Amino acid sequence: MEKINSNGNTKISVENFSLYYGNFQALREVNINLPIHKITSIIGPSGCGKSTFLRSFNRMNDLIPSVHTEGEIEIDGESIYKKDVVELRKHIGMVFQRPNPFPKSIFENIAFGPKAHGIRDKQVLEEIVEKSLKQAVIWDEVKDSLDKSGLALSGGQQQRLCIARALAVEPEVILMDEPASALDPIATLKIEELIQQLKEKYTIVIVTHNMQQAARASDFTLFFNMAKDRAGYLVESGNTVNIFTNPKEELTEQYISGRFG
Repeated sequence: MEKINSNGNTKISVENFSLYYGNFQALREVNINLPIHKITSIIGPSGCGKSTFLRSFNRMNDLIPSVHTEGEIEIDGESIYKKDVVELRKHIGMVFQRPNPFPKSIFENIAFGPKAHGIRDKQVLEEIVEKSLKQAVIWDEVKDSLDKSGLALSGGQQQRLCIARALAVEPEVILMDEPASALDPIATLKIEELIQQLKEKYTIVIVTHNMQQAARASDFTLFFNMAKDRAGYLVESGNTVNIFTNPKEELTEQYISGRFG
């Protein structure tokens, strides 16, 4: 499988990467470069390893006792397996499918990460909270109620709060696992607009089942499928426009046209 040609602007490099849950192979020999300051979407049928692949970048799969990997993942040319995992996750933020605010105030939701990394100065924390909420385009909606519980916000607001929480520790990469699947169409469009703004400063990788969302919101697309032995593999990758209008692989064309998956 050819890697994306990102003109030397690679943020994440994946080489011969395979992942196993015990004896079961979930991902097989993935090779790909993900470009910096772009939005990459990962599409494919259920069970093909999309979320497993996404969670490999911040080593969340390490939390599963039976997991082992082969191959290499590098960020800025450095192996993620040689970095301290806490430090790694500081640089790689994660936003999940369902909004998951902490049962704390809006302020404390955002301040949680910086505090965990040793920041105690109240003024510095206030500046981080304001900056992060502004970046997530929710500051104007919550600035007068920062002591209100994050759980009291609407679903779309909660998801933007979770994005702000991820931004508060100044990551370089933001991973999003179906970030709008639990939201209504209006909230979904707000998330997509936000993601477009964020790519100026961050490299963003999204898993989505929504073909229209992938086509609208991403610059590059990876299409995964499941082999007969259920191992996920990368079928095709490239510029999103090309993937959706002129895919090289017939399997890709069948999937995006709704003929399987």
